[in-house]
Amino acid sequence: MANHFFTSLIVGLSLFMTIGLGAQAPDKWTSSDIRSAIEKLNFLGSALYVAAHPDDENTRLIAYLANELKAETAYCSMTRGDGGQNLIGPEIRELLGLIRTHELLGARSVDGGSQFVTRANDFGYSKHPDETFNIWDKDQVMADLIWNIRKWQPDVVINRFDHRSPGSTHGHHTASAMLSVEAFDLAGDPQVHREQLKDLDVWQPRRLFFNTSWWFYGSRENFAKADKSRLLSVDVGVYYPLIGKSNTEIAAESRSMHKCQGFGSAGSRGEQSEYLELLKGDMPSGADIFEGINTTWSRVEGGKPIGEILARVEKNYDYQNPSASVPELLKARRMIAGLEDGYWKRVKLAEIERVIEASIGLYLEAIASVYHAVPGETVELAIEMINRSAIPVKMRSVTIKPAGQDTTLNLVLENNVANRIYRNLIIPAESAYTSPYWLDELGSLGMYTVEDQNLRGLPETPRPNRVVFMLTIAGEPMMLEKEIVYKRTDPVKAEVYRPFEIIPEASVRILNPVYIFPDDRPREVTVMVRSGIDSLSATVGLELPDGWRSEPEYQVVSIANKGAEEAFIFQVFPSRTKSEGELTPVVSTEGGTQYNREMIVIEYDHIPTQTVLRPAQARVAKLDIERRGSRIAYVMGAGDQIPTSLEQIGYQVDLLDVSDVSVDVLKGYDALIIGIRAYNTVDRIQFANDAMLEYVKQGGTMIVQYNTTRGLRLPSRELGPFPFALSRDRVAVEGAEVRFLAPDHPVLNFPNKITSEDFAGWVQERGLYFPNEWSPEYEPILSSNDPGEDAKDGGLLIAKYGEGHYIYTGYSWFRELPAGVSGAYRLFANMISIGQAP
Repeated sequence: MANHFFTSLIVGLSLFMTIGLGAQAPDKWTSSDIRSAIEKLNFLGSALYVAAHPDDENTRLIAYLANELKAETAYCSMTRGDGGQNLIGPEIRELLGLIRTHELLGARSVDGGSQFVTRANDFGYSKHPDETFNIWDKDQVMADLIWNIRKWQPDVVINRFDHRSPGSTHGHHTASAMLSVEAFDLAGDPQVHREQLKDLDVWQPRRLFFNTSWWFYGSRENFAKADKSRLLSVDVGVYYPLIGKSNTEIAAESRSMHKCQGFGSAGSRGEQSEYLELLKGDMPSGADIFEGINTTWSRVEGGKPIGEILARVEKNYDYQNPSASVPELLKARRMIAGLEDGYWKRVKLAEIERVIEASIGLYLEAIASVYHAVPGETVELAIEMINRSAIPVKMRSVTIKPAGQDTTLNLVLENNVANRIYRNLIIPAESAYTSPYWLDELGSLGMYTVEDQNLRGLPETPRPNRVVFMLTIAGEPMMLEKEIVYKRTDPVKAEVYRPFEIIPEASVRILNPVYIFPDDRPREVTVMVRSGIDSLSATVGLELPDGWRSEPEYQVVSIANKGAEEAFIFQVFPSRTKSEGELTPVVSTEGGTQYNREMIVIEYDHIPTQTVLRPAQARVAKLDIERRGSRIAYVMGAGDQIPTSLEQIGYQVDLLDVSDVSVDVLKGYDALIIGIRAYNTVDRIQFANDAMLEYVKQGGTMIVQYNTTRGLRLPSRELGPFPFALSRDRVAVEGAEVRFLAPDHPVLNFPNKITSEDFAGWVQERGLYFPNEWSPEYEPILSSNDPGEDAKDGGLLIAKYGEGHYIYTGYSWFRELPAGVSGAYRLFANMISIGQAP
């Protein structure tokens, strides 16, 4: 449902806007912020930092480049971090990637940088760049990196990782550096990706650095002895008296935005060195990475007088009256606008207009009365305009995009007098939905599908609904644009902003992501239909695999109110033989339009609310599975969907808080399961551990899923009844061979006979953070390893303790069960049932 305006918008915005476009509370600059921005106007230098994932970036260096040197600084993350773990909620894969994208944008809003990405999908841990490039499309990722370089035009490119050490770290890490080393030269070649040159110019950066550190040398001692003749040392611990913070404190605040990865950081103060190894280009003689690069306005033809004006503005700046700088700023703006089109004209024109806006305390805001609408709908807007200075400002007109409604005002904005007008936003019938653009089309394991070149590299979807303000400031015409957003007043959080979304007339979801059929009996499948309009009339039915059927075949939908959701229950009958497939609900309107996407809303306080549209599907499987027991106690860790998955095979799962754990409480359960990373994330779990082990001793079954080595509430040797040591051992290849070390053990035979077929169809990985040492009381059950590596035998350890069983497992059940992997269900049922094995 793309339209012409949307295409034009992304072409215009994407050339220089790479920080988030989504709704956050508007920036409210202080006098010191304005002064700093004026300094930046007079520095024409740029840098691009390159790594693989969100949280790989060195926020100390990015903050230093952006705030101390005033350089245009961006971070290009090859991926969105989809393959990581989530410490704050249940989202994994693409939804986790969306959260981490906005954590990147939050980090850049703190450290002053901008953000790029590529189409590469974080498919999980990779041990070698060869594997990474086998899964990523190297040519496509290279094309995106070249596009980002040509768009940003960095004088300096800085790699986070070493391109010369494949196999020594995450394969994505090394791959990002290898790509950057090649792209450094290719971006300047007019024969490379010539299709990009209709929008961009070729660009050859001046220098390429590797941001090295002692840990790349193995130890501080080795680093102290290393040849540093090609290393540049930069003190990034500088102090900014205007804001009362050291650069390293800003960096810590930025890094702490990566909350779903548990990267909260304490600020530090004092000198701190960063080291840059020159890989290509000429070596600076001192600590200035821009030495010998013209970073003044004289690098632009006709620009020297602009620099002279801005120098005067900086020298004469009045902290008590920033608007005193406006006449000279307007003069500089007029001269910038008169330059030939080019990178620095676009960048500095946008920057100086933002400085002028802040200098006069100009506040412009367009608030929608609702937070979402459908194509063709009309929404009321409240538009606020206020000038808080003595500078004369007249609002000539406002234009509401994309429909182009224009209102002539010729309204004088008197000093500190609020002005509010109300207009209607008409959403064109052909409007595209505002869901994350990279999720619109089906991708592959290693790549997202993005056909529009001008979307590639952008961290989020450009918002088409905007208000254009045409005004004069001290007689100078100027155009400013603001995104239309939604705002409400919360009794606790006060002003809360949310992006304004375009959604479909109907969305549909299935209550459970997986339905397991252990026999021929039908199961209830509940389908939720949500209306995006008043008076939705439609039908809803299910598309099923061959041999499956539903009763009824379809049901009539009649929903009176916009935003209302109703449930429709179908009886689904499985095929007579073992089979698996996808179940898709479809809503069909009277006009013949079909809707089959679910709308997911992700809400966390540290990122803007996200609305995602993706295909509504559930995995259905008719499989041979038996279980023993009925009641499960589950202590949730970092967040997973295991409880819902276990309910699919008939278990009653009760979520317990560790404060409620006691032997008497646990006696009523057939098994106790500890969620992923619980010993890393759950406060006071260490004080419940003795009671949980006593439950095992008295005959219970306790299953502990993976934990990381960092931040354990207890030493790993004290987690179980007998010692074991966690490690960073993992098996990253999801199809790696799994060997049976104890083929006669009950867990591989009761009540389900486990075979190699049960390890087919796994997703992303086999497992992670396996123990590599354990007491002889533990029996290792399975062995696996990535190609060319030693066997990893610690992924499933079982010990008899008293009358019960203690199980520690690093296999990735939290990925496999929600993905509907049949064999994972069968083996997990065996673990729960082990206490009842003959």
